[in-house]
Amino acid sequence: MKPIILIFTIILIATFILIIKIKSKSKNEIWPFYAKKVLTQPEQILYFRLIQSLPEHIILAQVQLSQILGVKKGHNYQAWLNRINRMSIDFVVCKKDSSIVAIIELDDATHSLNHRKKADTKKDKALTAANVRIIRWQAKTMPDNEAIKSQILCPSPPKDEIDYYTTPKRG
Repeated sequence: MKPIILIFTIILIATFILIIKIKSKSKNEIWPFYAKKVLTQPEQILYFRLIQSLPEHIILAQVQLSQILGVKKGHNYQAWLNRINRMSIDFVVCKKDSSIVAIIELDDATHSLNHRKKADTKKDKALTAANVRIIRWQAKTMPDNEAIKSQILCPSPPKDEIDYYTTPKRG
């Protein structure tokens, strides 16, 4: 009977030591993350132009769509939220009270790819449903400060439309 108790005690102690080692290893584990730049080079340029052009507004960059859109009562919250999960907006222009003036998307060549077109259509549909103004600018023809002021501060187009602005090329 004593050898069984001894074996059981040894197994119990070995299990306890193994659990402690596993827990301490996970605490000391090095995670493989590194800090990235939040904005691309064209986005950085536009961000500073927005700040300069709209000093009375709040400019937010790289905001998750789920942070600016809610789901109306009576609808399946999680199902609708899943449709916009992991989507982000390049820039949100807000009044000082944090109400949204417009959403700005800076489109580069990747937006002509099929999967990006589908994602953009889905994003536009969600924003339009919420009556949020969407402005799309091409990265190659980014507007200057005056164009930004006039396009952002001008009256909004009908709520079913998206502003596709093209800035004339400078000669």
